[in-house]
Amino acid sequence: MDAFIGKVVRKDLAFLVKGGLPVPTYVLEYLLGQYCASDDEEVIEEGLEKVKQVIQNNYVHRAEAEAVKGRIREAGHYRVIDKVSVTLNEKLDQYEAEFANLGLTHVPIGTQYVKANPKLLSGNGVWCIVTIGYLQGEDIRVRWEIQTLKPIQISNIDFENYIEQRKNFTTEEWLDFMMHTVGLNPEPMNRREKFITLARLLPHVENNFNFVELGPKGTGKSHVFQELSPYGVLVSGGDVTSARLFVKMSGNKEILGLVGYWDVVAWDEFEQQKGRAVEPTLIDIMQNYLANKSFNRGKATHEASASMCFVGNTKHTVSYMLKNSHLFESIPTSFVKGAFLDRVHLYNPGWEIKMLKKNSFSTGYGLITDYVAAVLHALRNDDRTHILKEYAKFDVSLSERDHLAIRKTFSGMMKLLYPDGKMTDEEAYELIDFAAECRKRVKDQLYIIDETFLAEPAQFKYINLKNGEEVRVETLERVSNGLALPTFEPHDASSVEDEVADPDNHEESCSKTEEREKRLRVRALREQSLSFRIGQTGVTYEKLFAPYLSDANEITIEDPYIRAPWQVKNFMEFVTMLVDTRSVDDLKITLITNEDEDKISDLIDKLDDFKDDLVGYGIEFEYKFRDFHDRCIKTDTGWTITLGRGLDIFEKYSPFSVEAMRQDKRKCKEFRVSYLKTRTV
Repeated sequence: MDAFIGKVVRKDLAFLVKGGLPVPTYVLEYLLGQYCASDDEEVIEEGLEKVKQVIQNNYVHRAEAEAVKGRIREAGHYRVIDKVSVTLNEKLDQYEAEFANLGLTHVPIGTQYVKANPKLLSGNGVWCIVTIGYLQGEDIRVRWEIQTLKPIQISNIDFENYIEQRKNFTTEEWLDFMMHTVGLNPEPMNRREKFITLARLLPHVENNFNFVELGPKGTGKSHVFQELSPYGVLVSGGDVTSARLFVKMSGNKEILGLVGYWDVVAWDEFEQQKGRAVEPTLIDIMQNYLANKSFNRGKATHEASASMCFVGNTKHTVSYMLKNSHLFESIPTSFVKGAFLDRVHLYNPGWEIKMLKKNSFSTGYGLITDYVAAVLHALRNDDRTHILKEYAKFDVSLSERDHLAIRKTFSGMMKLLYPDGKMTDEEAYELIDFAAECRKRVKDQLYIIDETFLAEPAQFKYINLKNGEEVRVETLERVSNGLALPTFEPHDASSVEDEVADPDNHEESCSKTEEREKRLRVRALREQSLSFRIGQTGVTYEKLFAPYLSDANEITIEDPYIRAPWQVKNFMEFVTMLVDTRSVDDLKITLITNEDEDKISDLIDKLDDFKDDLVGYGIEFEYKFRDFHDRCIKTDTGWTITLGRGLDIFEKYSPFSVEAMRQDKRKCKEFRVSYLKTRTV
């Protein structure tokens, strides 16, 4: 790793050190960055031992608190790693510290430490390295004294160097590097899943960003809010009060709550729980804060820049929610209000992220957590919302909150992916589409929850200012579940589009082949092109090809990549689709493909076995080898179906899964299919 020398660490090292300790990753990586910032295995091993010694000698286990106190007394002073909170003792007119694990309270702390680190007063604590002294003698009111205190976070960063180093990465390399930085392995993830994961950093990089992510358990939704940054705090959704969050009244004094001290306040387990009622005042104050960046509790009005995040688990599948309720169904009912939800800038589709397993975590190099947290904190002052207007003009039907949400998401994603501001037009529109989709997800649910929004429905479309074309934006879950067309292109219904968008066709059994064949023949066919999105589901060979192949007596598949085991399986599934959807007596199928000389004999053996099998179905199968690139399907009825990816349209899936048996449950790669009618042969 030539870039960011001294600022990267192997991400699995924190897990090796952590064990069962309830210490945030940024605390461990702070230490690892001091001792293990190298790719030399010997240096890493020595550094790991030093970090383990520091943890063993200085980290305070609650069970060993009394032993540590004794150590401090005997030595006179001792350095500890603990979580420190500070309160103001008005009677004595002094600040006093409380140590979470050591159990010490009312320990006087110098004003200089509090002024330099105001988060100590937030009530949630800050991890610090503290030298504690013990005062012996008579007539001493407090035995403990804080001699030195240093919060565990980087004091300063070279921001320009961070920007400069970005040029050493391609976009794909940088995206993977950021996945490693947050502790995840990018290998099992597609580009869309990486975008969804990266979106979790938006509240860290944008001021007053209102973020929601709901999804299944175990997908890492709260990981970046709990482990990533000393500038963010994760609180249990059931324990939040207006006093803790905004302002606590102490006599005539107003003491700021969490939003006054942190960049990000994340609500974990933000879901409806039996026996827990939400404080009505909290909702009103929250609603005003999300919209106006200010809150009023007591006499004064306060402003803050903290982003608000709501993270929780879903109770049902996405398809169930789309058919029977709405995508906010699992959150506390007190928050299921149009006025509140309309303030959400981004709804992150957590259900698209796979459950975290052992191989989900990074073993590669990423930025030291504390370093990237400081960078994200600095980027909050860089507003790039105005750049969007250089690329797109959104429809006038969108509300100002729609526009603001899209601009803020675009700005944040640009800062995360292209901090140097250098991106292609294609990359810019990728961010715009993602930002608009995540806001549309909110708006679609508002139409269900609050019918007053239907009075002025928003058309999520924009004019591409680089080529003048109109682009429509749709959420992937609506496309995959047959509630919308499968493309960002203008709505233009057609027979195949209707078929692709129909999620229930798979319920027809093979016994209905004749009925299906008749239906396919009757449907009018036309020339067209269809685009399919990364991660889209509900797509099958039958929906794509069967209507255009139903009358053909000869079908030729030209695909140079029918060679690897999964590619041969794709071809077999294609032929099986023909067997299931039409009469195949006297059908001739020709495969034209390619293979390396040293492997061609193995492929011939596989294709010969398949050829023998198809004889029993009345299919004449031939194969040829040729060196070529373009992929298509041709019929003797004059249709040419051009395939950008050939038959290899599905992402990798486990052989021990429903996807292995059902194409409509598989996630797609991004691809395009064009249907062209030529002269009948």
